[in-house]
Amino acid sequence: MADANMQSFEQRVGRINKRRTKMARGVVENVVNKDGLIETKVRRHGPRFPWRGLFLSCLVFFALKGLLLAHLGQGTYDSRVEKLKAGTVFEQVGGWAMHADPITQYAADTIRSYIR
Repeated sequence: MADANMQSFEQRVGRINKRRTKMARGVVENVVNKDGLIETKVRRHGPRFPWRGLFLSCLVFFALKGLLLAHLGQGTYDSRVEKLKAGTVFEQVGGWAMHADPITQYAADTIRSYIR
């Protein structure tokens, strides 16, 4: 029985030490629950996926594709993309990425209205 109590005690001490270590890295103080109890919340640390950066990169990519399509025109743009698709493997990947999809068409139409 003493062993079970000691093991339980060491598990509790381990959890407390783990929480103290997390709290030392950053604590959000004064979080009030619905029942009025004030708690400290541990900030989440560690690697997170950069969703904002990915979204902004995609937005800039489609905007640049739209700008190219608006500047060059549909025929010239399509002929250049077809040249890419007929090249090496890397050029084929570029041709696939640069094809005129609906988002690019919309961006090009919007940009054309400002250019002319």
